[in-house]
Amino acid sequence: MSGPRPRTEAPRATSPGQDSATDVVRWAAFSCVLVPVVLLWYGSSPAGAVGTALGLAAVTTVCRILLRQSERGAARMRAEERSRRRGAHHGRPHGRHHRAGAGAHRGGRHSGGNTPVG
Repeated sequence: MSGPRPRTEAPRATSPGQDSATDVVRWAAFSCVLVPVVLLWYGSSPAGAVGTALGLAAVTTVCRILLRQSERGAARMRAEERSRRRGAHHGRPHGRHHRAGAGAHRGGRHSGGNTPVG
C-alpha cells in the first residue's frame, strides 16, 4: 500500500524572518491581482477594478519597502550585538558585581572623609 510520502524540506538559505516577509509580499501581490478579478466577476466597473488594483499595488510597494528596511535594521543590530559581545570586554569581567576594588564608587554624594553629613 503506497501512501503519501512525508515531504522533507530542503534547508533554506535565508532566515525565517526573511521568509515570512517574502511570503507577506507574495500574498499581497497575489491579492493585487485577485481582488480586481473578483470585483469584475461581481459586476464592478473596469475603472473601479483598475483603481483598486493600483491602490493595492501602491500599498504593497510601500509595505515591501518598509519590511526590507526593517530587515536591514534588524540585521545591523544583530551584527552590532555580536561584535559587541565578542570584543567589548576582552576577557575582563564587567557588570555591577565585578567592580574594581572593594567599595569603589559607593556612597553616591559623599566626596570623601569619614565625617558624617549633617
